Amino acid sequence: MRPRFAFRRAVRALRAGLPPAGIFGDQSRGLRLECGGRGHYLSGMSAKLHLMKLCVGADGPADLAAWQASHFGRAPALHVTRMWPKRDAELLAGGSLYWVFKGVMLARQRILALEPVEGGDGVRRCGLVLDRALVPVAAVPRRPFQGWRYLEAGDAPPDLPASREDEAPLPPSVAAALAEMGLR
Repeated sequence: MRPRFAFRRAVRALRAGLPPAGIFGDQSRGLRLECGGRGHYLSGMSAKLHLMKLCVGADGPADLAAWQASHFGRAPALHVTRMWPKRDAELLAGGSLYWVFKGVMLARQRILALEPVEGGDGVRRCGLVLDRALVPVAAVPRRPFQGWRYLEAGDAPPDLPASREDEAPLPPSVAAALAEMGLR
């Protein structure tokens, strides 16, 4: 059986509560899946996968940080989304949630865990448990979309250097214009 199919089969087994298995990251050879004493390396799959999501109602990362502090205190932030990611193992191997503010990707938060959350209507949703640290990233323009989207590690914007973290952020429209010109 090809390793990629073995991985999918093992993930389905885990979700169904069947025998224990482990998923381990290895930078040189991709993800390693151990199930029933047998291990497979999945070199065709990236160990890092990210999500991107629109942040509606916040003008920028500072507003989001303030909202999360008022709602969660010092505990990790929880963002509930309707759909459960199918590639959850890759997200948990070091992935982040990249926030898009007014058409510009400006910050990210590391994904710590995925938890099932049942809404008041009885529908199962996905709770993204996020690290409280908002890491500023280089501004990248993004068109509007609904829900969340996968973001491959190669397409993710780089983090801003520590020397630039204390700078006041540019207005989103200016950051988008600079990013479109390739100047930021």
